[in-house]
Amino acid sequence: MIDAAELTDNDFLRQFELKVDDELAKIEYALQDRKIFLTKLIIPEAIKSEDFAEEFLTLVFENIAERNISVVPTSPEIAKFIRRHRKYKKMLPVGIRI
Repeated sequence: MIDAAELTDNDFLRQFELKVDDELAKIEYALQDRKIFLTKLIIPEAIKSEDFAEEFLTLVFENIAERNISVVPTSPEIAKFIRRHRKYKKMLPVGIRI
């Protein structure tokens, strides 16, 4: 489903976007002092599935990793994703535990 889609960082609206068919999945964020606060995961019902959320979050985390920015998840879904994928725990700032 995600293969043909392209992840976009809409820095004006401060959100990562992934358009699939005619639906737009988003992760809202706030950027501050080399930290990105992932605040809200929004996936439309038409494309909502556990697999889609996993793939979308993986794309976003890989994008953030390339920038060498720390991640602070303030959304429960995103924190749960980090707990399931331990390789992303190294992206948390010092002192933040999940």
